[in-house]
Amino acid sequence: MSSLIDFFNNQETEKGLSHKNNLIKRNVIAYMAANGEVTLAELTKELKISVPTITKLVQELAEENIVTDLGKVETQGGRRPNIFGLTCSTLYFAGVHVGRDRMTCVITDLQNNLVYECVYNDFELSDNDECLDLICHNISDFIGKCGYDRSNILGLGVCIVGRVNTSKGSSFHYFTSTEESLREIIEKRIGLRVLLENDTRARCYAEYNFSRSKTESNVIYLHLGLGVAIGIVSDGKLYYGKNGFAGEFGHIPFFNNEKICFCGKKGCLETEVSGIAIEEKMNELVRNGANTILRKRYEAKEQIHIDDIVNAARNDDNLSIELIEEAGEKVGKAVAFLINIFNPESVIVGGNLAAAGDYIMLPLKSATNKYSLSLVYKDTRFRVSKMEANANAWGVAMLMRNTVIGL
Repeated sequence: MSSLIDFFNNQETEKGLSHKNNLIKRNVIAYMAANGEVTLAELTKELKISVPTITKLVQELAEENIVTDLGKVETQGGRRPNIFGLTCSTLYFAGVHVGRDRMTCVITDLQNNLVYECVYNDFELSDNDECLDLICHNISDFIGKCGYDRSNILGLGVCIVGRVNTSKGSSFHYFTSTEESLREIIEKRIGLRVLLENDTRARCYAEYNFSRSKTESNVIYLHLGLGVAIGIVSDGKLYYGKNGFAGEFGHIPFFNNEKICFCGKKGCLETEVSGIAIEEKMNELVRNGANTILRKRYEAKEQIHIDDIVNAARNDDNLSIELIEEAGEKVGKAVAFLINIFNPESVIVGGNLAAAGDYIMLPLKSATNKYSLSLVYKDTRFRVSKMEANANAWGVAMLMRNTVIGL
């Protein structure tokens, strides 16, 4: 078992028979992860490995509790073969979402089951050394108390808001003061192999894997939170673009409003339909005397958050409903542009605004229908995310698993 864990952790230096056998074992694990339960004959055919070698190595994987013998499979006649599948124990992966106001950490197994979760609410993301120290401290604390042997955790996926170059392990918004990438810094401090990912893309991957139908391979995840972004799955794979910056949907120059966006440009989609933009509109309207159940919060000098506006809308507050519906109509027109280009099977809507339900979805779909080609729109399914707040961490743990086992 230790040799295979060493192999997964890239600590194997020999290139002899042991290394070759571990490569085959990894391919067996990857095939089972992608295709489910299989027979030895199927593995022999798909991996092009001899029957004696496959039989021997699968038996070793069973002894290591990575693969389990599920018994005989029913056939039309002749000798019934045994069928094998992955177990849920022994090998694990960690996923961490570094959000703006909390950190969510999870442990998953080989079959992407979530087996442990921890949330650090006393956290605020800032671009300074103190915050980086806290991130690493929280991750170390989480790994230490999760209850799983550290040597059996084969990798740590970390997703963070902002632009991320996954191949280089670099964040372009946070912790850029040194030549070391954020991935390298975390790897040194935590002592685990690290994958760095953008938070929207990580959630997109989780949404795709847990809610797709068997026929879906092209999906767009639309995140309507404090900002606006998309994740793209094309032919079953996340789409990154050249440097990993694909999905900056919120920074399309969609409006002639002279508003300066966070990115420094004027008129971006985010300046009208993001959670921050809706918060600013609500505060301005209340300041000018508009009637809303949120007036008490304003007068008490409490911050009006987008979640407060969504909750007010769900409690029949007309002003909140109007602001959300306006945002839905505007973003729907932009989504029409997206589906005309990508022609996806599904558009999944998540983020803070998704909790508004029909108040956001009906105007969004109506505007998309109005401005898109009817042939494209009628083939696209829209749905609201049903995943919990831990989806980002779960998604990046899944991506770490895929990296380790070679999917």
